[in-house]
Amino acid sequence: PSKGNTPDSGAAPARYVLGVDVGSTVVKCHVYDRAAAVRGSSCRKVESLSPRPGWVELDPEVLWSQFTGVVKEAVQSAGLHMRQIAGLGISTQRGTFITWHKRTGKPFHNFISWQDLRSTDLVNSWNKSLLLKVIHAIFTVLHFLTGNDRYLAPSFLTFSTHQTSMKLSWVFKNIHEVKAARKNNCCFGTVDTWLLYRLTKGSVYATDYSNASSTGIFEPFMKCWNPTLCNLLSIPMSIYPPVKDTSFNFGSTDSEIFGVPIPIMALVADQQSAMFGECCFHPGDVKLTMGTGGFWNVNTGEHLFASRGSLYPLIGWKIGEEVVYLTEGSISDIGTAIKWALDIELFTDVNETAEMAQSISDSQSVCFIPGLQVSGDDPYLCASFTGLKPSTNRNHLVRAILESVAFRNKLLYDIIVKKVHIPLRTIRADGGVSNNSFIMQMTSDLINKKIEKPANVDMSSLGAAFLAGLASGFWTDKKQLKKLRRVEAVFEPQKDSEEYRPAMDAWLQAMKHSPHW
Repeated sequence: PSKGNTPDSGAAPARYVLGVDVGSTVVKCHVYDRAAAVRGSSCRKVESLSPRPGWVELDPEVLWSQFTGVVKEAVQSAGLHMRQIAGLGISTQRGTFITWHKRTGKPFHNFISWQDLRSTDLVNSWNKSLLLKVIHAIFTVLHFLTGNDRYLAPSFLTFSTHQTSMKLSWVFKNIHEVKAARKNNCCFGTVDTWLLYRLTKGSVYATDYSNASSTGIFEPFMKCWNPTLCNLLSIPMSIYPPVKDTSFNFGSTDSEIFGVPIPIMALVADQQSAMFGECCFHPGDVKLTMGTGGFWNVNTGEHLFASRGSLYPLIGWKIGEEVVYLTEGSISDIGTAIKWALDIELFTDVNETAEMAQSISDSQSVCFIPGLQVSGDDPYLCASFTGLKPSTNRNHLVRAILESVAFRNKLLYDIIVKKVHIPLRTIRADGGVSNNSFIMQMTSDLINKKIEKPANVDMSSLGAAFLAGLASGFWTDKKQLKKLRRVEAVFEPQKDSEEYRPAMDAWLQAMKHSPHW
């Protein structure tokens, strides 16, 4: 009998790749065939914990059982056997981390989510500190003297609650076991690192460049963990995992977990993964993900653009010699605001919202102020409506919420055009909110650009599968991946953006006044 083959005929079994996306709201697994068509899927809701106001945590054991659960269910729903899986790619939410004991593998605390606000006081005191002002001055002078861009980012370094650095500093200050294990017995990992560690029963400890660069503790210019920052925050350098290529053979899962070993062929951060899934491979390609939050990513090729304010340089992926850099701008609370409107029954089905908004000619000057501004400067800002009148009905409220997404897209797009010195090419949108034709059309009108929406919605899991497929030889190159792309809809500008001017001016006015509330 032929070795390792399921069919008796001796023919090799058909092969498939898995893309798992561990997002902020759901864990999803899709099984893809060679045509990148989904053959089976499974999905579970992420349960986040809030032990104190503003704290957001994930239970590592619950996340582990959800991860292994969706993999088994997806393969089963495809009617396949684990032996037919050529490789696994894992895309994960960024900035969510855990620390554990190197010898025992036991976590010191739950995962601390990127959404967690426990470091707010630390962030504020650091941002106001004299030391930070001194650092800014030193690096400003260095940048002026050398003209080297690697000195630019530290010259306006500010901390935010989204970054891992301050929360990790909080852990070292407040969790006794971590302090005790400090130097030699403490491991740090984002979700990908911890899953890899568990999947290989502790034998592989690593992360990839996209995840590392999303923590804010990694130096993208030098491509290493940032010793200056770690000294500043008294975090030992010994706690960080080695950083590997994004599309890479990380080792195989322990055969007890899924019955057979499955090669782990890619680790990638979710926004970078969606970018790869959209085939935004060229400098100037733009990806817009609208999910829980909104993320604009621009492929900047081999150039790293450091810029003040709302844009952030990242490593997109590293495959062999190729390193691709991205610039990212983010908007908080997109899907969150729409989900809230559903919870209070402004509508009964998300799919109705575009029609509700289109059923009226404007929002009658009703403006929705989202919970956070474009750059997320003020974590205490509350969401609000302004301009309510006796004639205001549900449609006006829903339209105002959807308009606020399009207006924020426009603000961020304008910043990108100004700061990123690369002509922008195609714009491709994904994420749950990209199913809303009103937001898509209005964004296209406002930025005066064509926006493509792919047929495949779960871009982060497709990107992880693409990267895993390249590493395992399932697909040969990026050219082949481009041929697998399927576009479902294209939104072209239909209205002059000037037509939106009065509504946008009113909204900007409302935004300006809301922080003084």
